[in-house]
Amino acid sequence: MAAPLTRQRPFVIKIGGSLGTAPVLPEWLSAIDKIPGQPIIVPGGGVFADAVRQAQQDMGFDDLVAHRMALLAMEQYGLVLAAQAPRMISAATPAAIQRAWRLGKIPVWAPAHMLAAATPVPPSWDATSDSLSAWLAGALRATRLLLIKSADVAMNGATLTDLAASGLADRLFPAFAGMSGAEIYVAGPSALADAAAIFANGGVPGTRIPLS
Repeated sequence: MAAPLTRQRPFVIKIGGSLGTAPVLPEWLSAIDKIPGQPIIVPGGGVFADAVRQAQQDMGFDDLVAHRMALLAMEQYGLVLAAQAPRMISAATPAAIQRAWRLGKIPVWAPAHMLAAATPVPPSWDATSDSLSAWLAGALRATRLLLIKSADVAMNGATLTDLAASGLADRLFPAFAGMSGAEIYVAGPSALADAAAIFANGGVPGTRIPLS
């Protein structure tokens, strides 16, 4: 198990959109509730992002429009997550994130507001909520970033590049993860059994992925 988290630095947890209909989602949310310090959730896009992809094919709007709609798709999934966990609350600004922590809540990032004035992640399907979670980890100076996925993939000895090549993260994730300064972890269903205890003790379930 990894060294304990500090209680002063944020811990970013990205919950994959494909977990939205998975039976294990409530268990993950219950485990995350045990995290001390300053956790923050980054929601994936899930079925909401899939709807944006389909709409782009059907209607022909450009990638910038699709990017902005995908941010709103993340917010929709985030509302679903927050509705299932009493401590979780949607947070759209740095001030709202800090306020949630002060109140003992777990903020669920609603990204559209913070990314309205700038697009640090290119407006392309090559960058998804994975890259956005890494960008947020850097912006918040988070110690660690955990990607929770709906499937287990053998990651022993894998690097960030391998993670993207396997399709477990988007193509631009290695670059953003490398710039974030955070330790990167990936967890699938097999990590769930011990996740609550590991989180409660200040650790991170899953596998740590080195930069290279």
